[in-house]
Amino acid sequence: MKIQRILLSVAAAVPLAICSAFAISSNPTRFAILSDIHVTPGNPNEDYLRKAVDEINGLSPDVVIVNGDLTNEGSDEQLINVKAILDLIEAPSFILPGNHENNWSQSATKTFIDLWGNDRFVGYNDSLLWVGINCGPFMKMGDGHVKQEDLHWLKNTLDSLAPGRQVISFNHYPLTPDLDNYRPYLDLLRQYPVIAHINGHYHVYRQYVADDINSIMVGALDQGDKGWGYSLMDVSPDSVVVWRKIIGEEPVREGAWAISVPDPSVAPADPAVIIDPKAEGFVIEKIWTDSASIFTRTAQDSSRLYFGTSLGDFKAVDKSSGSLVWQLPTGASLFSRPSVAASGIVVVPAASREILFINASTGQIRGSRQSEGPYVADGIVIADTLYQGGYKKMEKWDVKNGCLLWQYDDIDNYCQASPVLDGEDLIFGAWDTNLYCLNAATGALRWKWNNGKKANMLGPGNVVPVVTPDQVIIVAPDRYMTSIDRKSGSTRWRNKSYRYRESLGVSADKTRAYAKTMDGELVAVDLTVPYFEKAWVTDMGIGYDHAPCIVAECDGVVYAGSRRGILTALDALTGKVLWSQQLGVSEINGIDIDPTTPSDVYVSLIEGTVYRISRR
Repeated sequence: MKIQRILLSVAAAVPLAICSAFAISSNPTRFAILSDIHVTPGNPNEDYLRKAVDEINGLSPDVVIVNGDLTNEGSDEQLINVKAILDLIEAPSFILPGNHENNWSQSATKTFIDLWGNDRFVGYNDSLLWVGINCGPFMKMGDGHVKQEDLHWLKNTLDSLAPGRQVISFNHYPLTPDLDNYRPYLDLLRQYPVIAHINGHYHVYRQYVADDINSIMVGALDQGDKGWGYSLMDVSPDSVVVWRKIIGEEPVREGAWAISVPDPSVAPADPAVIIDPKAEGFVIEKIWTDSASIFTRTAQDSSRLYFGTSLGDFKAVDKSSGSLVWQLPTGASLFSRPSVAASGIVVVPAASREILFINASTGQIRGSRQSEGPYVADGIVIADTLYQGGYKKMEKWDVKNGCLLWQYDDIDNYCQASPVLDGEDLIFGAWDTNLYCLNAATGALRWKWNNGKKANMLGPGNVVPVVTPDQVIIVAPDRYMTSIDRKSGSTRWRNKSYRYRESLGVSADKTRAYAKTMDGELVAVDLTVPYFEKAWVTDMGIGYDHAPCIVAECDGVVYAGSRRGILTALDALTGKVLWSQQLGVSEINGIDIDPTTPSDVYVSLIEGTVYRISRR
């Protein structure tokens, strides 16, 4: 009996080549599973991972799976360090990223793929097929999500290799609503003889059943008062047994079940989401469905809509017909919102570590500029001047000639949200705990502010500030709304009466700020007074929500997007919900007002769709 390890092309729909074969003789097939190892150079996890690898090599399992959260922040240093340890594994090994590699990645998730060849895997022997898939979330807070192209790949792979074999599914997340598109993912798996799904993420052992697929969460490397360890899984022709294996101790059984396969003829009964479908006075239309996922917001000119995909394709779509005008490959997943300049140039900040300047009509590249790090931030273009955040920097560009006018590089992490230009001030946050105000003409620092927290992920790294003549309003994962003096950068007030996070917007006249809370409320704050004063608060009925989608006001209507594809429209003056519409199951990336048709609003969803909302 042999194990086949498949080498995958990142964009391939099916396995391309067998890179190696390993003879085994054991029966049952034994898997060693490392999950949630969270190694940072020099931390205790690093030492215990080495001990775990040594012990695993002594046990000689048939297959080793590393099931996500290899690091803490997904930095290049951390990934290279942990790979050096995992490369010591002697058995055939298969590696997946987790949310800590996908959400906080120095390389915009590219380094993981560069190091391991892909962020998904498939392997098999004569009786078993094991398949692993990435499930985000990708470069911003959100639920887990399986990319659209990975669902296509999974189907093609199972169609090709599953006949005659039983299937074991791996990913970092459970087959539950922790994944926004768990339903199509689970429905796909149920068409094949899947005997087990294995996930981590929660650091504990828990056996569960997803529809009729037997599943188990496995423990982390650090198992608290029980010690440090990993998991073993024995798969025989009639059963699956999962063991907790503390380093130096005997295995302890944590889960077991008899082999069974799903019955695809039995349709699961999921509770329906009850949303009022009425949107009187509005037209809501889907104008694009992609075969890949979409992580970017959208940009518009008079005739076209622009966005990027998870496959790295930048696309221009005709706004009237919804047909593709042109597309351009960039080589890595796109996360930054594009911008359209007055000169007819589309600016594409790319995770492939370059800025592209593209002719909007033809899709031809007029120029490109290389960067030391990936671009994941949303930039802004004023006329033909681009203000663009990057990795540890903020830049000002002349779009017409592609010249860098200045660069501010005294930043210790990447920028993500769009900056705000108001007069001579350019104001933005970064994932180094700080909010910055620069002189827009020169790039000189006017002031910087932080909330006193040392943790990067509690700072204002992914919020678009609200700027008025005398103050700057932000919300952040520390769950405060903060007012900062516009001139000095000093704190005016901080409010924690609601669970704020990163979703913020401003009224057209800049008299109100709108903040979506983690409890699904929208809070309107009066900006005409020098203290926190609530104008209104509305429970939008969406429940828990952490999507960093901006809030936008257009024609007296406030739009707020959710982590589960729900778009809510409210009256700007009263906060009354006008309508709520479920556009999909995944996070809404952003709400963008068309500058050429200001009554039209565009939203993109991670699942690969774009909608237009128009007034009748």
